[in-house]
Amino acid sequence: MGKFLSGIYNVKNKSKYHGTKDPDYRSSWELKVFEFLDNNPNILVWGSETVVIPYYSKADARSRRYMVDLFIEYRNRKGELIRELVEIKPFAQTQKPTPRGNKKKETYLREVYTYQVNTDKWIAAAKFAKDRGMKFRILTEKDIFR
Repeated sequence: MGKFLSGIYNVKNKSKYHGTKDPDYRSSWELKVFEFLDNNPNILVWGSETVVIPYYSKADARSRRYMVDLFIEYRNRKGELIRELVEIKPFAQTQKPTPRGNKKKETYLREVYTYQVNTDKWIAAAKFAKDRGMKFRILTEKDIFR
């Protein structure tokens, strides 16, 4: 998978992992989050790509399916039970692309397409989560490595 770290994460606390097999990680960011979830005693349940959300992609005018990176159930500092859907993305991909400098037109158009697809996914995920009493959030490197 190019320059990105990838592999299969060997879940240590199998009783709280929701999935039929150990999860694949596609970046060092996902690996770091998996390790955190697996080892944190406040995390009660977690799963990787276990929730599938139908959505409509405006970028290509098609109905599609979105596999959210993570489902997490945990207790917050107040002891409240929180259920959350989480997507892990580079911060740059969460920002609307801008044409600038010597950026090739093809690069800009690909960024615009990706941003539209992601935005459509995230809108659907937020609604899906809200309708089920859950939260949805996007984690970036700014959240993971602070």
